[in-house]
Amino acid sequence: MNNHKLNILIGLFFTVIITSCNQEPKEDKEYLKSAPWEEISKEAEGTTVNFMMWQGSTVINNYINNYVIPEVKNRFNIDLKISSGQGPEIVQLVMSERDASIDNGQVDIVWINGETFFQLRQIKGLWGPFVEQLPNAKLVNFNDPYIGMDFQQPVAYMEAPWSINQFCMIYDSTKLSTAPPATLDELATFVKKYPGTFTISNDFTGMTLLKSFLAELGGGNNALDGAFDEEKYAKLSTKLWDYLNANKKDFWKKGQTFPSEQSKMNQLYAIGELYVLYGFGEGNIETKVNSGLYPKSTVGYPWKNGTVKNSNYLGILHNAPQKAGAMQVINFLMSPEAQLKKASKDGMDANTILDIDRLNPEFQDKFKTTMQRDYGPNMEDLKDYAMAEPAAEYMIKLFEDFRTQVIEK
Repeated sequence: MNNHKLNILIGLFFTVIITSCNQEPKEDKEYLKSAPWEEISKEAEGTTVNFMMWQGSTVINNYINNYVIPEVKNRFNIDLKISSGQGPEIVQLVMSERDASIDNGQVDIVWINGETFFQLRQIKGLWGPFVEQLPNAKLVNFNDPYIGMDFQQPVAYMEAPWSINQFCMIYDSTKLSTAPPATLDELATFVKKYPGTFTISNDFTGMTLLKSFLAELGGGNNALDGAFDEEKYAKLSTKLWDYLNANKKDFWKKGQTFPSEQSKMNQLYAIGELYVLYGFGEGNIETKVNSGLYPKSTVGYPWKNGTVKNSNYLGILHNAPQKAGAMQVINFLMSPEAQLKKASKDGMDANTILDIDRLNPEFQDKFKTTMQRDYGPNMEDLKDYAMAEPAAEYMIKLFEDFRTQVIEK
């Protein structure tokens, strides 16, 4: 998540949101929301579908370029085109096309969750509900709160789940003579003993860690549950900024600068500058160890108060020119075949959003074998430490306030 662009967008977002909310987008092809799947498939055939997604991972890019694109071409005669963009760019694109009265936009599918879902819903930027129309949706348990809710918001079939994962702490077991920090008190002790070996990335991943810190200061991993509470946030965030400012002198570069992207954090850990790291996908340890980026001495572990578990999703923009094609592609991405490939070590090592019990016995066995890991923990190991994503406003506020209250102090 590129937070610099997000910070710029936040101002724009809140200045136009009132007027944008009062505008009704032109939503064509409403019949697709109730049409037979055979009719949708026929309309999808031969289309060119544009998919805007984060492209900051070689593993993800390989899965899309070398598996998904050829498969949708061979199966459905759909040309899938990829463009780079994430939350800020997606919202800005919708706003710009809305202002220009563009009814047939540049993008059909977007990879989103959380604050982006929240913002797109506020400006009526998504088309739907459409997910119930997808045949593979019946293989998903939407009653699972980590799937049916996105940052405390009901998904309401406006976005289709694509992956589910949990945030995880990471450390190099050869670097530490003691257990890694798993509480705020332990972290304060750790950075004094090992100065310069920990920091917080000024991006989506870093802000997710701060949610765990904020909840710990609130007294438990459910402290941020429910709708956004401005008074609660003000109280807890004041404690958080005080804590970080009191300890940042012992952070990497003495807290005078903070990495802007997780890729930089990965590099610092790989060369031994950082001893403790963190990330989604149970830390993505498996793929990074197997690729040679992380040492084999890497160990994943839970933060005692809990870490965020959530899903990410695929949405269709309100002015997508190829809605039927987008539905066909998303249905394929949710299929047992595509999800199994994505879960494999030569795919994305990503947890499936499918309910394994709803699959046929052959796929059940394949998933159980594929999801075993040699290095990283899995969600079963972390289930007792799962924390629901707080409301989207917490993320938006943390981004802005971390910059003003910590980085610029």
